[in-house]
Amino acid sequence: MSLYGMLRGKGPSGFGYASTAEEVTAGRDLAGQTWIVTGSNSGLGEETVRVLCLRGARVLSLARTEEKARAAAPPGADVVPVACELSEPASVRAAVARIRELGHPLSGVVANAGIMALPEVQRAHGVELQLFTNHVGHFLLIVPLLDRLASDGRVVMLSSAAHTSTWPEGIRLDDLGAEREYTPWRAYGQSKLANLLFARELARRMEGGQTANAVHPGVIATNLTRHMNAVVRFAWTYLGPPLVLKSVPEGAATQCWAAVHPDAGSLRGRYLADCNVAKPIPAGEDDALAAALWEKTEEIVARLG
Repeated sequence: MSLYGMLRGKGPSGFGYASTAEEVTAGRDLAGQTWIVTGSNSGLGEETVRVLCLRGARVLSLARTEEKARAAAPPGADVVPVACELSEPASVRAAVARIRELGHPLSGVVANAGIMALPEVQRAHGVELQLFTNHVGHFLLIVPLLDRLASDGRVVMLSSAAHTSTWPEGIRLDDLGAEREYTPWRAYGQSKLANLLFARELARRMEGGQTANAVHPGVIATNLTRHMNAVVRFAWTYLGPPLVLKSVPEGAATQCWAAVHPDAGSLRGRYLADCNVAKPIPAGEDDALAAALWEKTEEIVARLG
């Protein structure tokens, strides 16, 4: 636990900054449930897979390669490794086909995978790479599987407090390829705002007891820092944890809480942090922007063929 975590209290949910994934899922029996977790081979994704399996769930473990997903699986756990490179539509569609072939009804999806703060602009299919990987790739994966989602199924999108660093207009719908301008953190913030808005619009479209929410995991030393310079990586890795950074078990708590805790079942289209409801920037509650982003993403998907 960091010094900051020691000083922070718990919120209305009874959990807070220093709660762990095991703590927030204590007593949950997930036997018979099947969950998809993306980015399952390291960090928060690996911990989420471990804890869901600990509670009895079967996990369809998605990573860039099947080998990576298999290597990270907890020993003896009911894990099905599936290759899914979110920046490659053919890979995502193959993953969807594989999941449908398995035939398991889905209790939910934890969309954990992502890339962060690429130093130079890169693009996939005309879209800035962070936005494509973090948002479009997950859209390509989740939307075709909604008919497999249980009547009380949950979708958890990994957003971030970094959504506050997005462009002043929120989402640059007229420049998703970052042709006009690029800065690593604004582009990353835009992708995290897109995750939040996707959850919001998806929740609006869902029926019955299905839910979709977006979470900020906290600031954690994970391999997302691989694109940062050496000085920042050193400070992040060695100075951050004792002061402010969450551990991986603490970082995975909010997405696990959103996925399986009974109190999260009534939340729809919300932004969550430290296992409690949090307040996003105004763009994060802009329903018109959420709908426009959904429509724009559908256009991108249609263009991909």
